[in-house]
Amino acid sequence: MVEIRLEQLAHAYRRGGAYALRPLDMTWRSGGTYALLGPSGCGKSTMLNIISGLIQPSEGRVLFDGRDVTALETGRRKIAQVFQVPVIYRSMTVGQNLGFPLVCQRLPAQTRRKRVEQIAERLGLGPMLHRPAHSLTADQKQLVSLGRGLVRDDVAAILLDEPLTVIDPQQKFDLRRILKEINAEFGVTMVLVTHDQTEAMTFAEEVVVMNMGEVVQSGSPRALFERPATRHVGSFIGAPAMNFLPADPMGPQVAVAGTGLAMPRPDATEGRFCLGFRPEHARLVREGATMSGIVTRIWFEGLDEILALDHPSGEVRLRAPAGIGLKPGDQAGFVLEDGALRLYRDDRLIA
Repeated sequence: MVEIRLEQLAHAYRRGGAYALRPLDMTWRSGGTYALLGPSGCGKSTMLNIISGLIQPSEGRVLFDGRDVTALETGRRKIAQVFQVPVIYRSMTVGQNLGFPLVCQRLPAQTRRKRVEQIAERLGLGPMLHRPAHSLTADQKQLVSLGRGLVRDDVAAILLDEPLTVIDPQQKFDLRRILKEINAEFGVTMVLVTHDQTEAMTFAEEVVVMNMGEVVQSGSPRALFERPATRHVGSFIGAPAMNFLPADPMGPQVAVAGTGLAMPRPDATEGRFCLGFRPEHARLVREGATMSGIVTRIWFEGLDEILALDHPSGEVRLRAPAGIGLKPGDQAGFVLEDGALRLYRDDRLIA
């Protein structure tokens, strides 16, 4: 396990071209779990491949436990990388796949066998050691890829580049659980790249949200959910996404016209303002509503229903208990929990 520090790291794929990864400073503690979250093309895989040594950065440094490894080749960084498509040696058995890194290290056969059996048992692959690797299911193949990293006792970090994309939903749940258990047991630093907020929020202690090559916010899943630093974060995290409504300075407040949604006016009033709140923080009421609108859509999500309300300021989505009794065309009003409202100026959080 290793502490990974990025110092003024940046990358452009051609000299003088646009940044694929904008300059950043970041530290990931030894033994932590991290997720790089964002849409396709936002720079998350570029960052991961710089850390692994597959890409040499245009600018900045990569440090492992304070040691500069920026120019160090991939094989000497002691990194295990698991890719979106499982990488296995089709002509080998499961056991031979798991033990191949130890063969490359020229370890004795008895040491290799013992280590392979330990890791295979931990990953639920024990009964499959003598099976051809090509006969496994997609999730089992991904476990073999992961096991090849864990079988080495010198692995500094495991980098996971969208490894659950080809896995069925229930198998994804099981693999995330296994990854968390492995992190707790072995204390190995893990970094997951994903565009799936559920994967990121359920796996990582710290989520790094990226957009257009920039790290826009980094923090715990709860911090990102409760106080998104930008509209992009609020829209990307949460299902449904955060509600944003245009607002204007009105006397001592910034308010949404025709509603009771308002926050104290900041000292500087230039820029575009909006107020945001999570669907989970609204409560339907019959009287004394802060805001109301016409129900346009309702869809079912387990014990909850999601309601879309139409208002002149824009659409608002609310989460409510199933069976609330409303239907499209009904008038509905709501109030917010104390402290649920957020104020944004030019798409960035200011209060």
